Amino acid sequence: MPDTPPEVTAAGIARLAGVGRAAVSNWRRRHADFPKPVGGTDTSPSFDLAQIEDWLRAQGKIGGVPPRERVWQLVATHPAGAPAALALAGAVLLAVREHPGLAVRDDDLPGALPAVLEDRLGPGHPVRLPEAESGLVRGAAALAGEPGGAAGAYAFLLGRYLEANPRQHALTPPRLAELMAALAGPRDGDTVLDPAAGPATLLLAAAADGPRLAQDADADLAALAALRLALEREGEVRVAAGDTLRADAFPSAAADTVLCHPPFNERNWGHDELAYDPRFVYGVPARTESELAWVQHALARLRDGGTAVLLMPPAAASRRSGRRIRADLLRRGALRAVIALPAGVAPPYGVPLHLWILRRPAARTAPPAALLLLDGAERYGTGRDRIDWPALSADTLDAWREFDRTGALDPRPGAAEARQVVDLLDDDVDLTPARRLPHTAGAAPTLAALAAVRDELTATLRRTTAGVPASPEAADGSPLLWTTVGELARGGALVMRTGGAGAGAGPAVLTAQDVLTGDAPSGVLPDGETEEAVLVAAGDVVVPLSGGVTTARVIGAEAAGAALGPRLVLLRPAAGELDAWFLAGFLRGTANARQAGVYATAAGRLDVRRFQVPRLPLPVQRQYGEHFRALAAFEEALRAANRLGERLAQGLYDGLADGTLRPPQP
Repeated sequence: MPDTPPEVTAAGIARLAGVGRAAVSNWRRRHADFPKPVGGTDTSPSFDLAQIEDWLRAQGKIGGVPPRERVWQLVATHPAGAPAALALAGAVLLAVREHPGLAVRDDDLPGALPAVLEDRLGPGHPVRLPEAESGLVRGAAALAGEPGGAAGAYAFLLGRYLEANPRQHALTPPRLAELMAALAGPRDGDTVLDPAAGPATLLLAAAADGPRLAQDADADLAALAALRLALEREGEVRVAAGDTLRADAFPSAAADTVLCHPPFNERNWGHDELAYDPRFVYGVPARTESELAWVQHALARLRDGGTAVLLMPPAAASRRSGRRIRADLLRRGALRAVIALPAGVAPPYGVPLHLWILRRPAARTAPPAALLLLDGAERYGTGRDRIDWPALSADTLDAWREFDRTGALDPRPGAAEARQVVDLLDDDVDLTPARRLPHTAGAAPTLAALAAVRDELTATLRRTTAGVPASPEAADGSPLLWTTVGELARGGALVMRTGGAGAGAGPAVLTAQDVLTGDAPSGVLPDGETEEAVLVAAGDVVVPLSGGVTTARVIGAEAAGAALGPRLVLLRPAAGELDAWFLAGFLRGTANARQAGVYATAAGRLDVRRFQVPRLPLPVQRQYGEHFRALAAFEEALRAANRLGERLAQGLYDGLADGTLRPPQP
């Protein structure tokens, strides 16, 4: 295959220069000599990497493209596709590490790759290499000598690929993988299996030495996982591509540990073909219960006494179609713990997922009498970047290890308890921790916790009272001269942008809900690189485009750098011409709210360009702005007091209702 000039997208240019993608868009508009696109589409063009490098260097924006970045661009624009190119780069890195004497020439190193792969991964491995390109071969081989070595270079390239394609694969975040591996607790020499391995994150999180077995239905991902394991782990590595449930690559495996993040909610998992499969000793799962098929596969591939930890959707603990299998798992002692996690630990990030810990029952051993239920869904924060991982991991491991060692657990009100199996075998066999633990006495907050909330509420109310804005003066009656946001934009007093673009992993996204509540950016960029994301900066004014104008938020330093989400419009005041708080305050006025209803589109989107702002000198704008800023602070204090008041009231309701508190005596 002949070499093709490497290309780079706008997102890649931003990485090269260490700027946001919005800056690249500005360069394209403002610099007539910016290189022209050589490929891609109108909405996602690609550029010649050499031309971009020359232009950036001439502008003083970079000194040179880092070697890893250059190789990534070769991978990303390879004619055979990024997965095939990444497999080639990984094979080169493995060959150079395993056989340092191999010369990096088209007729030497590429020809040796199949033998190197078979020697390290065994026959039948899933890596299939495209025809080698000398530029990629030389670049990948050179990376083996960079800091971090071959394994670090491949981890960088694989990470870039996964970041660029976040929705194509069910990825397990590293912190969750570490927790799952710690719960399983494999020892040195243990065989660890992941039957839905993805990029092998779970297998790499299991720190103990020993054979690693992996299978994935995605042939590309299986190949990349095989190379990752070969580069990052010593010892036996066996990876296969294929549908695990229909075509198990390790039918005679007796693994010590199974770690698995199975695909959720699959209908076409093989229900009809596998009705008499010997793995389903606890019952044939319903067509809607693919997760229970994975549970039984994991148990079937364990040795007696081996442990499996699976990530599960919460519905698997409560769906009526799975109650008979859940009951049999309990009766035989195979299911040992159900752990509710906070929303945000893994995709889908809005769902509080569960961990199931299972153990294959040993022959002639009485089943345990209790199941550990742990509810961490509300205790450690929610949201992708807001979870207290140290506390979540420490509490979860402490509870599981105590229960696993003793078969019992000192009750942790509302958080964890060892429930008797016989009490769970009712008509529903609902194992959702939140539905089983609230009946535990003492689930309400303690007196000390309630006192702390009361003290915080009292202090907040004092600040709210002290922060009541001063009464403004009556106007002198002279009319104000008005202009519109559209006119301000045309005159250069502000820049107006709408959100909703961008792709791949990157900055957090400021959502419409975040604007309404004043919270930190909580969204993620969508898949598909259709356009550069719009990044917000301190001093920008952001307005929701739907639902009526009730909020115009001035961006502070805590949200700067986030991407602008859908259904939002950004107004960036020009320095020296327009005060941000002045602009935001007038947008909040009832008059503009009425205009919003008059000029809204049929789809309910607001025409912010028609909103009106008075023409005033900058010093007068700043006077208004300071008062609007004080109003916003007062409003936020009221919201905080409301949240604290609700917490205090609910805590008192719960404590009085469950008998842990009683009314004060007269």
